[in-house]
Amino acid sequence: MKCPNCSHDNKDKAKVCKKCGREMSLPPAWFPDAKWHLKTLGIIYICVTVSYYTVSFLLKQLPRPYDIRKIPIEVTPWLRKGPKYLEEDQLTPPQEASQAPTTPLSPATPPPAHP
Repeated sequence: MKCPNCSHDNKDKAKVCKKCGREMSLPPAWFPDAKWHLKTLGIIYICVTVSYYTVSFLLKQLPRPYDIRKIPIEVTPWLRKGPKYLEEDQLTPPQEASQAPTTPLSPATPPPAHP
């Protein structure tokens, strides 16, 4: 058994510590009571609450992702006010498709053979 005062190893049945002479059956010098627990938990609760509101405030100062670039409404219908889906005649093709060549590619013909 270790002495609560000096942490010296003693026999299990020892009543007095061999090193410091303290009685082994005495209760510890300090034991936290309900008042100490309430005070400590109150301080922790206040710190967590203040931290939450501080981080929330700082995150609201950052720009939102959809404010940084323009996103077409076809990609994000949930941001649209009113009906959530566009009608067929309101859909526009992507810009890459409108810039593609409209003439079909001709199949490659083999060069004529020379005799």
